[in-house]
Amino acid sequence: MKRIREYGIITGKLAPGPLNKITDVEGVLVGHATINTKDHKTGVTVILPCKDNPFSRKLVAAAYIHNGFGKSQGLVQVEELGTLETPVALTNTLNVGKVHDALVDFMLEQCNKEGIEVTSINPVVGECNDSVLNKISDRVVGLEEVKAAVAEATADFEEGAIGAGCGTVCYGLKGGIGSASRRFQIGGETYTLGAIVQSNFGSTENLMVNGMAVGKEIFRLTEPSILDRGSVMTIVATDLPVTDRQLKRILKRAGVGLSRTGSYMGHGSGDIMVGFTTANRIPERPEKELMSISILKESALESAFIAAVEATEEAVLNSLAMAKTTTGHKGNIVRSLTDLWLSKDRP
Repeated sequence: MKRIREYGIITGKLAPGPLNKITDVEGVLVGHATINTKDHKTGVTVILPCKDNPFSRKLVAAAYIHNGFGKSQGLVQVEELGTLETPVALTNTLNVGKVHDALVDFMLEQCNKEGIEVTSINPVVGECNDSVLNKISDRVVGLEEVKAAVAEATADFEEGAIGAGCGTVCYGLKGGIGSASRRFQIGGETYTLGAIVQSNFGSTENLMVNGMAVGKEIFRLTEPSILDRGSVMTIVATDLPVTDRQLKRILKRAGVGLSRTGSYMGHGSGDIMVGFTTANRIPERPEKELMSISILKESALESAFIAAVEATEEAVLNSLAMAKTTTGHKGNIVRSLTDLWLSKDRP
């Protein structure tokens, strides 16, 4: 499978990082564990925000709920304290609790090795409902899969129908995991912003690819999804020195990226954004009561806003381009964007 740029479709004006993935932000890694059987098309995707222990040195973080038809865990504390202290995991709707529990075990093990006493921990878990292709009630994702995803985490990770994206449906087509990044300069310094999505949203006829009304063409060729329902998890990473409030401003622009692909954030869609920065770290036990962090002035966020829009848009398109036509639970078939449009002769 090819990424969207390999078809000559270039979105936005900012340049991507070397991999054009969220892992272009230094220290970020992504791993998957996939369950791909006749009845089960599901899995877990884990975003490791740093190479050291995020609990001992927390990352400034934020969350933004664009439309709240979702079952995520951990966002209340992120909103209140503005920090992230665990990896972020993505899975299916009915496995959120099991993945949350697995992240607790993983972090306790890591902290015990480092002699860090833990009495409370706040794993962040996002979800999409993959029941069109996955027998979701079997709840087959748990501790083993989370550990496997962490163990195989890498910078140049796979996209498409893999991990938490194995069974997702986007714009009535096969969705999945997609990622992209952008680099830009502020004050003579180069910064990176990357996004990763778990795409499971949108109605076919609304799909836009780089301003082209592709969905209307596909609508005539396949059984379409009429309503904008489902969910999309968007995780944004950056190395910008920002506060959690500024980061939330950036996250809101990820919604613009979703809209550029055709989403209007329908009633039944969980459109949830989580972001973190590697630039500002908060010790679990600060030596002093007064701490200092670096922040940008508000007007300097303009480039980051553009980067969030462009990276999110391209991440969604990569999730579609890299996913194959899939047959899942009950024989349900979801065709791919590649089969229906990308591989065809286009203007």
